[in-house]
Amino acid sequence: MCHKLAVAFTLLTLTIPSLQAQTTTPTPQSPQSATPEKPLVFEEAAKSAAVEPPKENWTTISLAKSGLPTQSVAGVPMSKSELPEGCTRELLRLEWRQADPIDLYVIRPTGVENPPVGLFLLNYTFDTNIFRTDYWCSQSKQNGLAIVGFGSALSWQRFHTPRPMREWFVSELQEALSTSAHDVQMVLNYLETRKDLDMKHVGMYGQGSGGAIAILAAAADSRISAIDVTDPWGDWPEWLKGSKQIPEEERAAYLKPEFLQKVANLDPVNYLPQLEGKSIRIQQVTDDPVTPSAAKEKIAGAAPRTIDVVHYPDKEAQHKSVFLGGITEWLANQLHPRTVMASEFDSAK
Repeated sequence: MCHKLAVAFTLLTLTIPSLQAQTTTPTPQSPQSATPEKPLVFEEAAKSAAVEPPKENWTTISLAKSGLPTQSVAGVPMSKSELPEGCTRELLRLEWRQADPIDLYVIRPTGVENPPVGLFLLNYTFDTNIFRTDYWCSQSKQNGLAIVGFGSALSWQRFHTPRPMREWFVSELQEALSTSAHDVQMVLNYLETRKDLDMKHVGMYGQGSGGAIAILAAAADSRISAIDVTDPWGDWPEWLKGSKQIPEEERAAYLKPEFLQKVANLDPVNYLPQLEGKSIRIQQVTDDPVTPSAAKEKIAGAAPRTIDVVHYPDKEAQHKSVFLGGITEWLANQLHPRTVMASEFDSAK
C-alpha cells in the first residue's frame, strides 16, 4: 500500500485551500506529511477477529439498505479543547463496524449558538490529524461554521489488521466508496443527537476520493443540502484507464469487466443529475494528473446546469481564488449566509 501513498499531494502551509494538488510525486519541501509512518493497529481487532461481523451491502449507497444498524451511535469523548483562536475542538471515537473505529473531529466557533454544519472528507491519503491544525479553528470562527472532519474507509488511519497491506482504496474501490457513503450517513445520525448544532443546514466538502464520496452521500441523504467538491474522482472506466494514481502494474486488473461492473452503480457521474435543487460547486484543476481530462469533462457535463463548475489552470490559481475566505467560505455562504454576512459586518466596523 505504501507505494500508492507516494502519490499524495503537497499541502501548503496553513492555507489549506490548495488541497487539490494531487501530484504524482512527493514534494521534498512539503511542510507536513499527509500520512503517518504506519497504520494504527487496535488490540480490539485481534480480540474480536473470530467473531463474524454483520454483512454490509457494498452495492448500495443507501444506509437503510446497507445492512448496518441505522440507529445513532454514541461518540466516545477522546479530548476537548477550548482554543484561543475562538473555537472548541472535540475528538470523539465512533464505531458501527467491527474493528473499524472512526475518529471524528467537531470544531465549533465560540459564541455562535447552533452553527450550521460542514462535513469535511479529504482525499484518502490524508491523516485526520490535519484537523488539529489552527487553520480549521480560524476557519470555523471566520465563517461561523461547525467543521466536522473524519477519514474515509481504506484511508491510512482506518487501515487495521488483519487487512493485507496489498489492499488500498482503489483495489477495494467498491468497498471504499459504499462504506464511506454509509459512514457519512451514520455520522449525521450521531450529530443529530447533539444539541449544539443546526442540523437543518448541513453541507459537505470533499476532495479527490472524498469528493466522489460527497456526491454519493448527497444523493443518498437529503439532509445534505450543499456540496463543494475539488477534483472529485469519477467516470470509473476513464478514471481507472488514465489516472496517475494507479501503478501501471495494477491497472489491467482494474479494467477487467468484473471490476468495472462492481463499481458501475457507485459512479458519481450517475448521481450528479439527481442533485438538482442542492447547492453544488465543482472545482477542477486542469493540471491535476489524478483525474484524467476525459473524466473531468464527463463529471462536469453530468452536473445539473444550475450548479457552479469552476476551472483553474493550476493549483496556484485555485489557491489564490479561495485564499481570503478559505476552504469553508463557499459552503458557509450556502448554508447560513446571514451568519457570515454578520461576521463580515462586525469586522468592518
